[in-house]
Amino acid sequence: MKRLPPEKRNKLLLVIMGTTALISLVYFFLIGPQNEDNRKLAAQTKSELAKQQQIKTTIKQAAATAKTAGELADFLSHAEEDTATGDVFAWTYDTIRQFKANRHVEIKTVGQPIQSDVDMLPNFPYKQIKFQILGAGYYHDIGKFIADLENKFPHMRVVNMTIDPTSGIDAAPEKLSFRMEVSALVKPTS
Repeated sequence: MKRLPPEKRNKLLLVIMGTTALISLVYFFLIGPQNEDNRKLAAQTKSELAKQQQIKTTIKQAAATAKTAGELADFLSHAEEDTATGDVFAWTYDTIRQFKANRHVEIKTVGQPIQSDVDMLPNFPYKQIKFQILGAGYYHDIGKFIADLENKFPHMRVVNMTIDPTSGIDAAPEKLSFRMEVSALVKPTS
């Protein structure tokens, strides 16, 4: 540049500065915003691809979820098979009469069932019935009766029980009389 005359050198410097300014303006006003848009678009594409992958995974799991839901529905319907339905007094009497057949316990009275909301869990979709059973038997037979009752009918629970020695002329000396309150779930009507 030292060999150029000052006039040409100044023109050359003006051309270089103008070209640099023009390139800077093009970069800041055209290329820079386009690069920012490209970055946003890439991030959005990555987000949409992640959502698409999640949807594909959910679709793949839909069959397994449907199978699990079917198994749970079958399990629930099987569990509800021996719950109280319809006429709860007839159900209570028949169930206890059939259940006591092979047990060494005398059932004297099966009380009238009283239907109400479940008192252990709020907003439970089932109702419950409570009824009393009065009877007599030997200590171990009464214990087996209660254990068998709660194991055979998982929806039933003995909630209150009193045991007293039997009294009377024909009472066996080791027999006990009992009074138990039983709570059972009632299948909701659809």
